[in-house]
Formats: sequence, C-alpha cells, structure tokens
Amino acid sequence: MASAKFKNKDLVVFDLDGTLTPSKSNMEPDMSRTLAELLARKRVAVIGGGNWGQFRKQFLKSLACPKDLLPNLFLFPTTATAFYRYRHGWQKVYEMKLSEHAVKQIKKAFKDVFREVGYVPPKKVYGKVLENRGSQITFSALGQDVVARLGKRGLALKEKWKRENFPLKSRMAKLLAEKLPELEVRLGGLTSIDITQKGIDKAYGVREIEKTLRVPIKKMLFIGDALYPGGNDAAAKKTGIDCVAVRDPGETKLVIREILKM
Repeated sequence: MASAKFKNKDLVVFDLDGTLTPSKSNMEPDMSRTLAELLARKRVAVIGGGNWGQFRKQFLKSLACPKDLLPNLFLFPTTATAFYRYRHGWQKVYEMKLSEHAVKQIKKAFKDVFREVGYVPPKKVYGKVLENRGSQITFSALGQDVVARLGKRGLALKEKWKRENFPLKSRMAKLLAEKLPELEVRLGGLTSIDITQKGIDKAYGVREIEKTLRVPIKKMLFIGDALYPGGNDAAAKKTGIDCVAVRDPGETKLVIREILKM
C-alpha cells in the first residue's frame, strides 16, 4: 500500500465515522495505539459531523495517548464549524453557530421535504431524529442514539437503512438544498443529512488547518471513507489535498502503518 502520497507529509487529516471508528462507536484500542504512534511523529487533525460532546465520548475517551503528544492533535467537530486544540486542556478556537432564524428555516424545510417525498419514519427511533448541534443541524433517520443504545446491532441497523434508503436520502438532501440556498446541505454518515452555514465543509476545515497551523496543503494528507462523489469527505478534494480512500477503520490502520514506515 506504500504510496508517494505518504511521503513528506507534516500533517494527516482524518475523517472520524467510518474511518477512525465505526459509525457513532468508540475507537478501538488497536486504533488508539496506532494513532498514538502517529502523533509521536506527525501532527494530526480529525474532522467529523458529531458535536464536541460526541468527539469526547467517541474519540478522546478511547485515545490512550501521553498528554505531551496532545498538542499535535487538532479536532474539528460538526464538519469543521468548530475547532478545538490542546493547550493545558482542550480549548475552543472557534464555533460558527447557526442563527435562530436559520434554525427555524431548516426545521420548516425538513417538514416540507418529509411531506413532499412521503417520508415514513422507522417504527422505532432512538433519540432525536433532528438535532440542533449549535453550529449544525443533523437529521438522523434512526435517531442520534441508536448505536449508543444498541451497540453493534444499532450499527447494523444504520448500515441496513443506508442500503435500503440511500436514493431517498439523496433526494431529500437535494430538495433541502433547493429550499435552503443560503445554507450548506450535505449527506452525512450512514443515515444522516447535515446542514451548516454556507461554504462550511471539509474543504473549509482543510483551509482552516492551513491558515491556523501554517501547514501548506501540499504537506497534508486526507484519509476518509467517503471520498466518492456525493460522499461527506469529497469536499476535501476541492483544496487539492492528497487523499487516500479507505473502506473502514481496519484499512485506515494499514494506511497509518505505511505512513509510519516513511
């Protein structure tokens, strides 16, 4: 798997769900150890759709890493609408909250789209289906807590829902984008649609990394499981960053180990 893309990179940018962890699931110990090795060698950024609380639960809680390496780690929750870095503890650098007016617009748009497509929700959902994450509104078809409550069964339900409903989710996202032209609408994870301020996506996150950390994009590598057209990692390609597509966290670990050989 060795590639010229891996050489001479100072910072590695990862997607979270499906790349470092299974969807909404805690990071596994082997991934934690592998990431700690990488942090000892390079700076690392993580961009994901979950809010800061979800990042702490899903990622940081499972990261077995010496504290002196944490300044090498940069976290971008809610699709880069927020940025946290470690300086004697985790500190928020910015958060781009949606206005009350935008939140009302988004909620109305979802109601209209549900009616237009004849959306029939699952018989049982787990947690909020439409969640205001402050800087992002996220629709999750099975509820935000399906994996937290059901574990692997919840993850299997999400994967099944995606297989059966991806065309519907894509149509819903397209209609939402038409109704909310001043906002950014994108397909999120397995069952989700994310809405943020216009122009805020993973390309924005990569450019913020370049500006804030003064690392040229040519010195970065992006690793994600959804770099295909329409995937929630695809926007990163707009920056010209070198990208590596992976299928799951297991493949991500193989890529990291190849980087560590360079």
